[in-house]
Amino acid sequence: MLVLASASPRRSELLSQAGFSFQVQPADIPEDPYPYEDPIVYVTRLARAKAQAVYDQLADSSAVVLGADTTVIVDDQILGKPVDAADAARMLRLLSGRGHMVATGIALVTAHSAQATAEVTTVYFNGLTDQEIDEYVATGEPMDKAGAYGIQGRAARWIPRIEGCYFNVVGLPIARVAALLQSLHKA
Repeated sequence: MLVLASASPRRSELLSQAGFSFQVQPADIPEDPYPYEDPIVYVTRLARAKAQAVYDQLADSSAVVLGADTTVIVDDQILGKPVDAADAARMLRLLSGRGHMVATGIALVTAHSAQATAEVTTVYFNGLTDQEIDEYVATGEPMDKAGAYGIQGRAARWIPRIEGCYFNVVGLPIARVAALLQSLHKA
């Protein structure tokens, strides 16, 4: 049994579209980065902690728990979900006219193993005007997304290219997840 340790509707949708059968049981853990924590270490640590927390709650020792965490990184700064509209606008100004990284940590926890890795994609933004930022923030779309944007939504119009996995930017690198799950069956 595969269990997704996330309340993200985007992650559930991606897993479903890829043909996976799974249950959802969100993890409730603190998500604050440690001081000076490397962003890749941060998302990998959170993914593993989420998966382990959910696995520890389950009574099924045959369960495979998938944890994931996505963040946006610009100038070595972690951009999580905005706390309010002003924070969302601040993040979008940081991203405007430049490239940034999106990192997703993924982890699988079973009775016999715990493995974690990260996928990194570079995303390039066109320059944004203050009016574009204000109008986008007013839609509410940025409020529950790391870095204050969703590549699959209205922000797509400002992203001329990416380098890496598109699904990683949405929130779950499906091919990487499939490879990890396949490696479990070979072990």
